[in-house]
Amino acid sequence: MTTRKVRVRFAPSPTGPLHIGGVRTALFNYLFAKKHGGDFILRIEDTDSTRFVEGAEEYINESMEWLGMTIDEGVKQGGEYGPYKQSERREIYKKYADQLVETGWAYYAFDTPEELDALRAQAEAEKKTFAYDMHSRCNMKNSLSLSEDEVKQRMEAGEPWVIRFKMPEDTDVQTNDMVRGSVTFNTNTLDDKVLYKSADKLPTYHLANIVDDHLMDISHVIRGEEWLPSVPLHIMLYRALKWEETMPQFAHLPLILKPTGKGKLSKRDGDKGGFPVFPLNWQLEDGIAMGYRESGYFPEAVVNLLALLGWNPGTEQELFSMDELVELFSIERVNKSGARFDPDKAKWFNQQHLVRKDDAELAELFLSELSEKGMKAEPGFVAQVVGLVKERVNFVSELWEQTAFFFEAPVEYDPKVVKKRWKGDVPAFMTELTVELEKVSGWKADDIKTAISAQIEAKGLGFGLVMNAFRLALVGGGFGPDLMTIAEMIGQEETIKRVNAAVENL
Repeated sequence: MTTRKVRVRFAPSPTGPLHIGGVRTALFNYLFAKKHGGDFILRIEDTDSTRFVEGAEEYINESMEWLGMTIDEGVKQGGEYGPYKQSERREIYKKYADQLVETGWAYYAFDTPEELDALRAQAEAEKKTFAYDMHSRCNMKNSLSLSEDEVKQRMEAGEPWVIRFKMPEDTDVQTNDMVRGSVTFNTNTLDDKVLYKSADKLPTYHLANIVDDHLMDISHVIRGEEWLPSVPLHIMLYRALKWEETMPQFAHLPLILKPTGKGKLSKRDGDKGGFPVFPLNWQLEDGIAMGYRESGYFPEAVVNLLALLGWNPGTEQELFSMDELVELFSIERVNKSGARFDPDKAKWFNQQHLVRKDDAELAELFLSELSEKGMKAEPGFVAQVVGLVKERVNFVSELWEQTAFFFEAPVEYDPKVVKKRWKGDVPAFMTELTVELEKVSGWKADDIKTAISAQIEAKGLGFGLVMNAFRLALVGGGFGPDLMTIAEMIGQEETIKRVNAAVENL
């Protein structure tokens, strides 16, 4: 690490919901910044006006907030390096685009989209690939091939133009990527990318992100590996603008791969597998794209899951709080190869974080669900119930299925359990058992068990047979935590009432 203050940015485009691949990028930036006492900046890259989606920027902010990634500077938070939205910085970019033209590093181009499409189609027909580069640029309509007067006339006439970067010939561009090590590119394989468009008076991503990173004093650019091919252009832009000395260090993160097969994780994989790939729900024209929050995941579980997709601590530990991740995180332990997403592992992380939560906290979450079902219960009682079953569920939403019998008597009985357990002398025994249960004073689990055991012994019946029938009467099936604890918690009167109901109905 250098002595330069760490300043990193997460710079999404507001073009729709934030994919968890993007969330993972934000998380690694956040962890790196906090590890080194630095700043985490949220910058909105809305230079592509044609792809802007209403509500996407608010979605990004809400996602960061839900996941506990505190933003130090951004559109909402402000800061001394603002504005933090690229559409509000358009005058800044034009200055640097003009500078590149004046210094010979860029040029004006007047080729229309239709003309470029025709050249691509012609090349395709000849089984070639068209590229606007050092080989073709002088045959195109631009300020390198046209006279100064013609360029001026076209611009004064209001003809649309773009500014393209003039990529130098046969130059090796090398970078020491913090994840991938030394990487070298040769400019002969690169084209002349568009940097600025007169049509909307906005820069493209390439120019805007370089200018913003420089002016915002960004020290490290941590982003997905899909941006690796753009590195040589970005380095050349730093050179052209004479900013090489303050150029940030680059780190390109591995892809998050789909659960099976080749390729990166997509929304389609989530739809097919029934799992979310977005942090929050997103409204689509034909329905809703699932979010982790609305699917019942805890934010700390999602953070834990994403942290281990591409990074490892070098130990066997798998469960981490955000503070622990900050303390342990290092870019050096980020893998180069892609990380495969496992939806079952995602559920496991949620279950583990659920179990780690205080019973009272879980009870508070469960109480709102009980209220929706018209159930009233004391928080202390609900906390006790949750403590008995929380290791059996992955989500708070699954608690009701495991605990309904604590709040209401069963109205149906599992037919398989009835056939197997409710037979022979059992119904008659249960009738007699209610008389003995009425005699139990204090109504504690141990006392209940003692009374039932004495009655079983007196009648010479099998302990397992009776206890399974007793469970069927109390819960409606063959599941649930310790049976005597259930009886103690629902109370003496309710227990006897349920046994009588089972005798009458079965």
